[in-house]
Amino acid sequence: MLEALLRRFIPHYQDTHDPIVRERYGLLAGGVGLGLNLFLFAVKLLAGVLTGAISVTADAFNNLSDAAGSAVTLAGFKLASQRADERHPFGHGRVEYLAGLGVSLLILLVGVELGRGSLEKILHPAPAALGPLAVGLLALSILVKLWMGWFYGEMGRRAQSTALAAAGADARSDVLATSAVLAGLAASHFLHIQLDGWLGLLVAALILRTGWSAARDTLDPLLGTPPDPAMVADIEALILSDPQILGVHDLVIHDYGPGRRMMSAHAEVPATGSLVALHGVVDQAERELARRFGLEAVIHLDPVEQGDPQSDRLRALAESLAREMDPAATIHDFRRGGGGAVSFDVVMPYDVALSDGQVRDTLTQKLMEREPDCRPVIQVDRSHVL
Repeated sequence: MLEALLRRFIPHYQDTHDPIVRERYGLLAGGVGLGLNLFLFAVKLLAGVLTGAISVTADAFNNLSDAAGSAVTLAGFKLASQRADERHPFGHGRVEYLAGLGVSLLILLVGVELGRGSLEKILHPAPAALGPLAVGLLALSILVKLWMGWFYGEMGRRAQSTALAAAGADARSDVLATSAVLAGLAASHFLHIQLDGWLGLLVAALILRTGWSAARDTLDPLLGTPPDPAMVADIEALILSDPQILGVHDLVIHDYGPGRRMMSAHAEVPATGSLVALHGVVDQAERELARRFGLEAVIHLDPVEQGDPQSDRLRALAESLAREMDPAATIHDFRRGGGGAVSFDVVMPYDVALSDGQVRDTLTQKLMEREPDCRPVIQVDRSHVL
Protein backbone atom coordinates (compact mmCIF):
# COMPACT_ATOMS: atom_id res chain seq x y z
CA MET A 1 0.00 0.00 0.00
CA LEU A 2 2.78 2.43 0.91
CA GLU A 3 4.65 1.71 -2.31
CA ALA A 4 1.51 2.47 -4.33
CA LEU A 5 0.99 5.71 -2.39
CA LEU A 6 4.58 6.80 -2.95
CA ARG A 7 4.47 5.99 -6.67
CA ARG A 8 1.22 7.93 -7.00
CA PHE A 9 2.34 11.13 -5.24
CA ILE A 10 6.16 11.19 -5.35
CA PRO A 11 7.89 10.74 -8.72
CA HIS A 12 11.32 9.09 -8.30
CA TYR A 13 10.44 8.42 -4.66
CA GLN A 14 13.51 6.20 -4.16
CA ASP A 15 15.92 9.10 -4.79
CA THR A 16 15.72 10.50 -1.25
CA HIS A 17 19.00 12.43 -1.67
CA ASP A 18 17.08 14.80 -3.94
CA PRO A 19 15.77 17.75 -1.85
CA ILE A 20 12.62 17.92 -4.00
CA VAL A 21 11.83 14.25 -3.32
CA ARG A 22 12.38 14.76 0.42
CA GLU A 23 10.10 17.79 0.37
CA ARG A 24 7.35 15.67 -1.20
CA TYR A 25 7.83 13.00 1.46
CA GLY A 26 7.25 15.64 4.12
CA LEU A 27 4.27 17.17 2.34
CA LEU A 28 2.62 13.78 1.82
CA ALA A 29 3.21 12.67 5.42
CA GLY A 30 2.10 16.01 6.82
CA GLY A 31 -1.06 16.06 4.69
CA VAL A 32 -2.04 12.53 5.68
CA GLY A 33 -1.34 13.29 9.34
CA LEU A 34 -3.30 16.53 9.30
CA GLY A 35 -6.37 14.88 7.77
CA LEU A 36 -6.36 11.80 10.01
CA ASN A 37 -5.70 13.74 13.22
CA LEU A 38 -8.60 16.10 12.51
CA PHE A 39 -10.77 13.03 11.85
CA LEU A 40 -9.66 11.45 15.14
CA PHE A 41 -10.30 14.69 17.02
CA ALA A 42 -13.91 14.64 15.82
CA VAL A 43 -14.30 10.91 16.61
CA LYS A 44 -12.93 11.20 20.16
CA LEU A 45 -14.83 14.39 20.87
CA LEU A 46 -18.03 12.53 20.00
CA ALA A 47 -16.94 9.63 22.25
CA GLY A 48 -16.24 12.12 25.04
CA VAL A 49 -19.74 13.55 24.73
CA LEU A 50 -21.28 10.06 24.78
CA THR A 51 -19.33 8.87 27.84
CA GLY A 52 -19.11 12.13 29.73
CA ALA A 53 -15.47 11.23 30.47
CA ILE A 54 -13.04 14.12 30.74
CA SER A 55 -10.18 11.76 29.85
CA VAL A 56 -11.70 10.99 26.46
CA THR A 57 -12.26 14.67 25.72
CA ALA A 58 -8.68 15.42 26.75
CA ASP A 59 -7.49 12.64 24.45
CA ALA A 60 -9.44 14.30 21.64
CA PHE A 61 -7.56 17.54 22.18
CA ASN A 62 -4.38 15.48 22.19
CA ASN A 63 -5.21 14.64 18.57
CA LEU A 64 -5.94 18.29 17.85
CA SER A 65 -2.41 19.11 19.01
CA ASP A 66 -1.18 16.32 16.71
CA ALA A 67 -2.98 18.03 13.84
CA ALA A 68 -1.10 21.19 14.73
CA GLY A 69 2.11 19.13 14.71
CA SER A 70 1.28 17.87 11.22
CA ALA A 71 0.79 21.46 10.10
CA VAL A 72 4.21 22.31 11.58
CA THR A 73 5.73 19.36 9.70
CA LEU A 74 4.15 20.57 6.45
CA ALA A 75 5.45 24.08 6.96
CA GLY A 76 8.89 22.80 8.00
CA PHE A 77 9.41 20.69 4.88
CA LYS A 78 8.12 23.49 2.64
CA LEU A 79 10.45 26.06 4.20
CA ALA A 80 13.40 23.63 4.25
CA SER A 81 13.09 23.12 0.48
CA GLN A 82 13.73 26.79 -0.28
CA ARG A 83 16.83 27.56 -2.30
CA ALA A 84 19.89 29.19 -0.80
CA ASP A 85 19.86 32.98 -0.83
CA GLU A 86 22.09 35.88 0.21
CA ARG A 87 21.07 35.66 3.87
CA HIS A 88 21.17 31.84 3.99
CA PRO A 89 23.95 30.72 1.62
CA PHE A 90 23.73 27.11 2.85
CA GLY A 91 19.97 26.82 2.29
CA HIS A 92 17.15 26.32 4.77
CA GLY A 93 17.47 22.58 5.47
CA ARG A 94 17.79 23.00 9.25
CA VAL A 95 14.23 24.31 9.36
CA GLU A 96 13.21 20.65 9.22
CA TYR A 97 15.09 20.00 12.45
CA LEU A 98 13.32 22.98 14.02
CA ALA A 99 10.00 21.53 12.85
CA GLY A 100 10.86 18.24 14.55
CA LEU A 101 11.72 20.16 17.71
CA GLY A 102 8.35 21.91 17.52
CA VAL A 103 6.55 18.57 17.30
CA SER A 104 8.57 17.33 20.29
CA LEU A 105 7.56 20.35 22.35
CA LEU A 106 3.91 19.68 21.50
CA ILE A 107 4.33 16.10 22.74
CA LEU A 108 5.80 17.40 26.01
CA LEU A 109 2.96 19.89 26.40
CA VAL A 110 0.37 17.16 25.90
CA GLY A 111 2.16 14.98 28.45
CA VAL A 112 2.12 17.79 31.04
CA GLU A 113 -1.57 18.53 30.43
CA LEU A 114 -2.53 14.85 30.55
CA GLY A 115 -0.59 14.45 33.81
CA ARG A 116 -2.34 17.47 35.34
CA GLY A 117 -5.75 16.16 34.28
CA SER A 118 -4.94 12.72 35.63
CA LEU A 119 -4.00 14.13 39.04
CA GLU A 120 -7.33 15.97 39.17
CA LYS A 121 -9.17 12.70 38.36
CA ILE A 122 -7.28 10.91 41.14
CA LEU A 123 -8.29 13.60 43.63
CA HIS A 124 -11.85 13.94 42.33
CA PRO A 125 -12.95 10.61 40.76
CA ALA A 126 -16.22 10.54 38.83
CA PRO A 127 -17.99 7.63 37.06
CA ALA A 128 -18.34 7.68 33.29
CA ALA A 129 -20.80 5.92 30.99
CA LEU A 130 -19.40 3.29 28.63
CA GLY A 131 -21.48 2.31 25.62
CA PRO A 132 -20.79 0.17 22.54
CA LEU A 133 -20.56 3.19 20.23
CA ALA A 134 -17.98 4.92 22.42
CA VAL A 135 -15.93 1.71 22.68
CA GLY A 136 -16.07 1.28 18.91
CA LEU A 137 -14.98 4.87 18.30
CA LEU A 138 -12.02 4.56 20.68
CA ALA A 139 -11.00 1.18 19.22
CA LEU A 140 -11.13 2.73 15.73
CA SER A 141 -8.91 5.57 16.84
CA ILE A 142 -6.36 3.09 18.26
CA LEU A 143 -6.23 1.20 14.94
CA VAL A 144 -5.81 4.44 12.98
CA LYS A 145 -3.01 5.61 15.27
CA LEU A 146 -1.24 2.25 14.99
CA TRP A 147 -1.23 2.65 11.22
CA MET A 148 -0.07 6.26 11.49
CA GLY A 149 2.83 5.25 13.76
CA TRP A 150 3.96 2.70 11.17
CA PHE A 151 3.38 5.14 8.29
CA TYR A 152 5.36 7.99 9.85
CA GLY A 153 8.13 5.62 10.95
CA GLU A 154 8.53 4.14 7.47
CA MET A 155 8.40 7.55 5.79
CA GLY A 156 10.97 8.92 8.25
CA ARG A 157 13.25 5.92 7.69
CA ARG A 158 13.13 6.25 3.91
CA ALA A 159 13.61 10.03 3.91
CA GLN A 160 16.02 9.97 6.90
CA SER A 161 13.87 12.64 8.56
CA THR A 162 13.98 13.32 12.30
CA ALA A 163 10.77 15.35 12.02
CA LEU A 164 8.82 12.38 10.63
CA ALA A 165 10.46 10.03 13.15
CA ALA A 166 9.25 12.36 15.94
CA ALA A 167 5.74 12.29 14.48
CA GLY A 168 5.85 8.47 14.44
CA ALA A 169 6.90 8.42 18.10
CA ASP A 170 4.01 10.75 18.91
CA ALA A 171 1.52 8.48 17.13
CA ARG A 172 2.74 5.45 19.08
CA SER A 173 2.44 7.33 22.36
CA ASP A 174 -1.15 8.22 21.40
CA VAL A 175 -1.95 4.52 21.07
CA LEU A 176 -0.86 4.06 24.70
CA ALA A 177 -2.83 7.09 25.84
CA THR A 178 -6.09 6.01 24.18
CA SER A 179 -5.65 2.39 25.31
CA ALA A 180 -5.20 3.56 28.90
CA VAL A 181 -8.28 5.76 28.68
CA LEU A 182 -10.33 2.85 27.32
CA ALA A 183 -9.00 0.48 30.02
CA GLY A 184 -9.83 3.02 32.72
CA LEU A 185 -13.38 3.42 31.45
CA ALA A 186 -13.81 -0.37 31.35
CA ALA A 187 -12.54 -0.72 34.93
CA SER A 188 -14.85 2.04 36.09
CA HIS A 189 -17.83 0.49 34.33
CA PHE A 190 -17.38 -3.20 35.18
CA LEU A 191 -15.36 -3.21 38.42
CA HIS A 192 -16.44 0.12 39.84
CA ILE A 193 -12.76 0.95 40.36
CA GLN A 194 -11.63 4.43 39.40
CA LEU A 195 -8.37 3.67 37.59
CA ASP A 196 -8.68 6.40 34.97
CA GLY A 197 -6.47 8.88 36.79
CA TRP A 198 -3.71 6.42 37.68
CA LEU A 199 -3.54 5.00 34.16
CA GLY A 200 -3.59 8.49 32.73
CA LEU A 201 -0.67 9.47 34.97
CA LEU A 202 1.34 6.46 33.78
CA VAL A 203 0.65 7.30 30.14
CA ALA A 204 1.54 10.95 30.76
CA ALA A 205 4.96 9.80 32.00
CA LEU A 206 5.42 7.68 28.86
CA ILE A 207 4.42 10.59 26.64
CA LEU A 208 6.87 12.91 28.41
CA ARG A 209 9.63 10.35 27.93
CA THR A 210 8.77 10.08 24.23
CA GLY A 211 8.74 13.86 23.85
CA TRP A 212 12.11 14.25 25.55
CA SER A 213 13.67 11.52 23.39
CA ALA A 214 12.29 13.10 20.20
CA ALA A 215 13.52 16.56 21.28
CA ARG A 216 17.00 15.18 21.94
CA ASP A 217 17.08 13.51 18.50
CA THR A 218 16.23 16.81 16.78
CA LEU A 219 18.57 18.93 18.93
CA ASP A 220 21.61 16.74 18.25
CA PRO A 221 21.97 17.60 14.53
CA LEU A 222 21.39 21.29 15.32
CA LEU A 223 24.21 21.27 17.88
CA GLY A 224 26.45 19.14 15.68
CA THR A 225 27.24 15.43 15.94
CA PRO A 226 30.09 13.26 14.66
CA PRO A 227 29.45 11.63 11.29
CA ASP A 228 28.46 7.99 11.04
CA PRO A 229 31.69 5.94 11.38
CA ALA A 230 30.57 3.58 8.60
CA MET A 231 30.06 6.53 6.23
CA VAL A 232 33.47 7.96 7.22
CA ALA A 233 35.07 4.61 6.38
CA ASP A 234 33.32 4.57 2.99
CA ILE A 235 34.41 8.15 2.25
CA GLU A 236 38.03 7.43 3.16
CA ALA A 237 38.00 4.25 1.05
CA LEU A 238 36.67 6.21 -1.92
CA ILE A 239 39.36 8.90 -1.64
CA LEU A 240 42.12 6.33 -1.11
CA SER A 241 40.98 4.22 -4.07
CA ASP A 242 43.42 6.14 -6.26
CA PRO A 243 47.00 4.94 -5.56
CA GLN A 244 48.32 8.51 -5.75
CA ILE A 245 46.46 9.35 -2.52
CA LEU A 246 48.65 8.19 0.38
CA GLY A 247 46.41 9.11 3.33
CA VAL A 248 43.36 11.06 4.47
CA HIS A 249 42.95 13.17 7.60
CA ASP A 250 41.06 16.16 9.04
CA LEU A 251 37.77 14.89 7.58
CA VAL A 252 34.93 17.18 8.68
CA ILE A 253 31.25 17.02 7.70
CA HIS A 254 28.94 19.99 8.24
CA ASP A 255 25.21 19.24 8.29
CA TYR A 256 23.00 22.08 7.05
CA GLY A 257 19.91 19.90 6.88
CA PRO A 258 19.01 16.61 5.18
CA GLY A 259 20.46 16.56 1.68
CA ARG A 260 22.61 19.63 2.43
CA ARG A 261 25.91 18.41 3.78
CA MET A 262 29.36 19.82 3.13
CA MET A 263 32.61 17.96 3.63
CA SER A 264 36.27 18.90 3.78
CA ALA A 265 39.30 16.64 4.04
CA HIS A 266 43.06 16.69 3.60
CA ALA A 267 44.57 14.16 1.19
CA GLU A 268 48.26 13.29 1.48
CA VAL A 269 49.99 13.08 -1.92
CA PRO A 270 53.62 12.62 -3.03
CA ALA A 271 55.53 15.91 -2.87
CA THR A 272 57.17 15.05 -6.22
CA GLY A 273 53.88 14.35 -8.01
CA SER A 274 52.39 16.44 -10.82
CA LEU A 275 50.15 19.13 -9.33
CA VAL A 276 47.93 19.10 -12.42
CA ALA A 277 47.49 15.33 -12.31
CA LEU A 278 46.84 15.28 -8.55
CA HIS A 279 44.31 18.11 -8.89
CA GLY A 280 42.44 15.98 -11.42
CA VAL A 281 42.45 13.04 -8.99
CA VAL A 282 40.84 15.01 -6.17
CA ASP A 283 38.35 16.63 -8.56
CA GLN A 284 37.19 13.18 -9.59
CA ALA A 285 36.93 12.14 -5.92
CA GLU A 286 34.83 15.24 -5.15
CA ARG A 287 32.43 14.45 -8.00
CA GLU A 288 32.09 10.85 -6.84
CA LEU A 289 31.40 11.96 -3.25
CA ALA A 290 28.61 14.21 -4.53
CA ARG A 291 27.12 11.38 -6.57
CA ARG A 292 27.29 8.65 -3.92
CA PHE A 293 26.72 10.56 -0.68
CA GLY A 294 25.15 13.88 -1.72
CA LEU A 295 28.15 15.72 -0.25
CA GLU A 296 29.53 19.02 -1.47
CA ALA A 297 33.18 18.15 -0.92
CA VAL A 298 36.42 20.14 -0.83
CA ILE A 299 39.68 18.16 -0.66
CA HIS A 300 42.93 19.89 0.27
CA LEU A 301 46.24 18.49 -1.01
CA ASP A 302 49.01 17.87 1.55
CA PRO A 303 52.40 17.06 -0.04
CA VAL A 304 54.33 14.30 1.73
CA GLU A 305 58.06 13.71 1.34
CA GLN A 306 58.97 10.11 0.54
CA GLY A 307 62.25 8.22 0.53
CA ASP A 308 64.00 10.27 3.26
CA PRO A 309 65.19 7.77 5.93
CA GLN A 310 65.68 10.47 8.59
CA SER A 311 62.15 11.86 8.08
CA ASP A 312 60.67 8.33 8.13
CA ARG A 313 62.53 7.52 11.37
CA LEU A 314 61.45 10.70 13.15
CA ARG A 315 57.86 10.29 12.02
CA ALA A 316 57.76 6.71 13.28
CA LEU A 317 59.17 7.89 16.62
CA ALA A 318 56.58 10.69 16.91
CA GLU A 319 53.77 8.22 16.14
CA SER A 320 55.05 5.77 18.74
CA LEU A 321 55.29 8.45 21.46
CA ALA A 322 51.83 9.80 20.63
CA ARG A 323 50.32 6.32 20.94
CA GLU A 324 51.96 5.88 24.32
CA MET A 325 49.72 8.78 25.42
CA ASP A 326 46.65 7.18 23.81
CA PRO A 327 46.49 4.13 21.49
CA ALA A 328 44.06 5.94 19.17
CA ALA A 329 46.36 8.95 18.63
CA THR A 330 47.61 9.64 15.09
CA ILE A 331 49.89 12.19 13.46
CA HIS A 332 49.88 13.80 10.02
CA ASP A 333 51.43 16.66 8.04
CA PHE A 334 54.90 15.63 9.21
CA ARG A 335 57.67 17.86 7.82
CA ARG A 336 61.37 18.21 8.60
CA GLY A 337 63.18 21.53 8.19
CA GLY A 338 66.64 22.89 8.87
CA GLY A 339 68.25 23.15 12.30
CA GLY A 340 66.49 20.02 13.59
CA ALA A 341 63.02 21.53 13.20
CA VAL A 342 60.13 19.11 12.73
CA SER A 343 56.47 20.04 12.51
CA PHE A 344 53.39 17.84 12.58
CA ASP A 345 49.78 17.63 13.78
CA VAL A 346 48.80 15.11 16.46
CA VAL A 347 45.15 13.97 16.67
CA MET A 348 43.93 13.03 20.13
CA PRO A 349 40.50 11.62 21.02
CA TYR A 350 38.16 13.91 22.94
CA ASP A 351 38.18 11.62 25.98
CA VAL A 352 41.89 12.23 26.62
CA ALA A 353 41.87 14.26 29.85
CA LEU A 354 45.00 16.28 29.06
CA SER A 355 44.52 19.76 27.63
CA ASP A 356 45.89 20.59 24.19
CA GLY A 357 48.77 22.47 25.84
CA GLN A 358 49.59 19.52 28.07
CA VAL A 359 49.55 17.14 25.11
CA ARG A 360 51.86 19.46 23.18
CA ASP A 361 54.29 19.94 26.09
CA THR A 362 54.40 16.25 27.01
CA LEU A 363 55.01 15.10 23.45
CA THR A 364 57.65 17.80 22.90
CA GLN A 365 59.48 16.75 26.06
CA LYS A 366 59.41 13.05 25.11
CA LEU A 367 60.72 13.78 21.61
CA MET A 368 63.57 15.97 22.85
CA GLU A 369 64.54 13.35 25.44
CA ARG A 370 64.95 10.83 22.61
CA GLU A 371 66.29 13.31 20.04
CA PRO A 372 68.08 16.21 21.81
CA ASP A 373 68.71 18.07 18.53
CA CYS A 374 65.03 17.92 17.55
CA ARG A 375 62.98 21.14 17.68
CA PRO A 376 59.32 20.06 17.48
CA VAL A 377 56.49 22.37 16.40
CA ILE A 378 53.28 20.50 17.25
CA GLN A 379 49.63 21.31 16.48
CA VAL A 380 47.05 19.40 18.55
CA ASP A 381 43.73 18.37 16.97
CA ARG A 382 40.82 16.52 18.53
CA SER A 383 39.24 13.63 16.69
CA HIS A 384 35.51 13.89 15.85
CA VAL A 385 35.43 10.41 14.34
CA LEU A 386 34.66 7.59 16.79
